[in-house]
Amino acid sequence: MAFLIFKWRQKHLSMYDGIENFLRSDNSIMPIRYSYKDIKKITEQFKTKLGNGGYGSVFKGQLRSGRLVAVKLLDNGKSNGQDFVNEVATIGRIHHVNVVQLIGFCVEGSKRALIYEFMPNGSLEKYIFSHTEESNSLSCEKLYDISLGVARGIEYLHNGCNMKILHFDIKPHNILLDENFNPKVSDFGLARLCPTDNSIVSLTAVRGTIGYMAPELFYRNVGTISYKADVYSFGMLLMEMASRRKNLNALAEQSSQIYFPFWVYDQLHDGIDVTIENDTDNEMKLAKKMMIVALWCIQTKPNDRPPMDKVLEMLEEEDENLQIPNKCYIYAQDVRAEDVTDNTASSSWSSSCTSITYSKE
Repeated sequence: MAFLIFKWRQKHLSMYDGIENFLRSDNSIMPIRYSYKDIKKITEQFKTKLGNGGYGSVFKGQLRSGRLVAVKLLDNGKSNGQDFVNEVATIGRIHHVNVVQLIGFCVEGSKRALIYEFMPNGSLEKYIFSHTEESNSLSCEKLYDISLGVARGIEYLHNGCNMKILHFDIKPHNILLDENFNPKVSDFGLARLCPTDNSIVSLTAVRGTIGYMAPELFYRNVGTISYKADVYSFGMLLMEMASRRKNLNALAEQSSQIYFPFWVYDQLHDGIDVTIENDTDNEMKLAKKMMIVALWCIQTKPNDRPPMDKVLEMLEEEDENLQIPNKCYIYAQDVRAEDVTDNTASSSWSSSCTSITYSKE
C-alpha cells in the first residue's frame, strides 16, 4: 500500500512539474494567471454550476471588473493534465470572433482551472434537438448563420494562425452561443498543433465523440489523420443543424432513416426534396444546401473532403445547384464496440506531425 501511494504521488508531482515547466517555457501565453483563492472569489465558492465538461465542472463567475465568466474546474481523476496544456497552448494565444476567448487560468498543485468569456445562451446542442420547444426554437435562417460562424471559426484554426490548430472534437455541445447567438468554437482539450506546411498528424491516442469522429480515426486504410477530421466532424454537425435531429437514431419510424445522412443522400440523389416540418420554402432551400455541403464533408476518404475554406465558399454560394457528391460507404454501425471505450479510440499508426506534449517518456 505504501509503495502504491508513493508511485501515485510521484506520478502526480511529475505532472504538476510538467505543467509548470510548460507555462514557464512559453512566454507567448496571453491569459492572466489567477490563484485558487481568486477562483473561489470569482465563483462565490462555486455557487452557480453551469454544467459538466469532458474533464470537469463549469461554474458561473464574475471578475472584479464586473465581467461575467465561465470557470472550468478540471477534475484530476479524469485527465493527466494534457487537456489543460492543450487548451492554454492553443486558444491561449489567439483571438477570433468565432472562437471562445480564454481569459485566464489557475495552476496550484493539483488545482487547475480555466476562465472563459461567459456565453449566456449556452451550447448549440439544446437548440438543435429541442426545436419543438418554443423557448429553444431557432429558425433555419438562424441555424444557417450559426453554421457560417462555426465554419469561419474552424477555417481560422486551420489557416489563420502561424500553426494549424486541429480541434478533434467538433460537436454541438462544443459550440457556444453568445447573447446574440453568435457561435464560438470551444473546448480545446483534445486539440493538436501542427505546422502549416504539414497537415498530417501523429497520434498515439485519438479521443473524440462517437458519431462525429472521422473514419480514419478507426480504419488505417481510409487515409491519414489530418485537419480533414475536423471537416468530417463539421459535416456531421451541419447535417444535424439542417435536419434538427440526431444523425443516428435507432428509434426512427422508418428503418431507412436510422442513419439520416444516407437517407438524405438517397432522397437528393433520386431528385426528392427533403421536407422539414414548419419550414418555409426558403428555409427548405437553405436546409438542402446545408445537407449537400454536409455530404461533401463526410466523405469516407479524407482526400475527397473539401478544406474548410472551400466548405465556407459552398455554404455562402448563392447558386442552388450544388453538385451532390458520391455516397460514403462506411456505416456508423460498422465501428466495432471493442474499438471504442469511453468516447476514446486508439490509433497505433503515426506520421510526421508532432502533438502538443509536456511529459517525458
